[in-house]
Amino acid sequence: MNDDTDLERLHAGLVDRALGADLLDIAYRTLDSSLGTLLLAATPEGVLRVAFDTEGHDAVLADLAARVSPRVLHAPARLDAAARGLTDYLEGRVRSLDVPLDLRLLDGYRKEVVASLSQIAYGQVATYARVAELTGRPRAVRAVGSACAHNPVPLLLPCHRVVRSDGSEGGYRGGAAAKHALLDLEARTLHHTRT
Repeated sequence: MNDDTDLERLHAGLVDRALGADLLDIAYRTLDSSLGTLLLAATPEGVLRVAFDTEGHDAVLADLAARVSPRVLHAPARLDAAARGLTDYLEGRVRSLDVPLDLRLLDGYRKEVVASLSQIAYGQVATYARVAELTGRPRAVRAVGSACAHNPVPLLLPCHRVVRSDGSEGGYRGGAAAKHALLDLEARTLHHTRT
């Protein structure tokens, strides 16, 4: 056997033992996509984090280890369904993703805002002010912007659909190009479906 095969076998055994002993708190994997390589991390409750290349995957994993649990392991199987769903979404085959989420990285109003993002329909946008209204706090526009900027599961809870009051796209955790690409994908998919 070669070194790579031995290493893969050892890693698979480690994952199996960690799962069997209930020692794996956070599983992660990467996903090559049209937006670059995405990092997906999940607890047994659901997807905890989706991170873009620009965020630095090692830094994201270190943050998860510090904030949630140091028991983090590359164990892609836990995230296979989420990875398939994201691939289908990014390739325009599906319009919604139904995967379990773990929003423990958020609390208070930020959690309320991020959870409300699922109300913005595919191919539609809402202003920060509109999202503030949806949460019952019409004056909390800045807080909505902050919550969107800290959304730990972009794509799964679509903060890319939140735009400025003047209609400009505004900022995005994955960068302006990623936000534009996502909005364009949804607009093209809707247009293609209607014609």
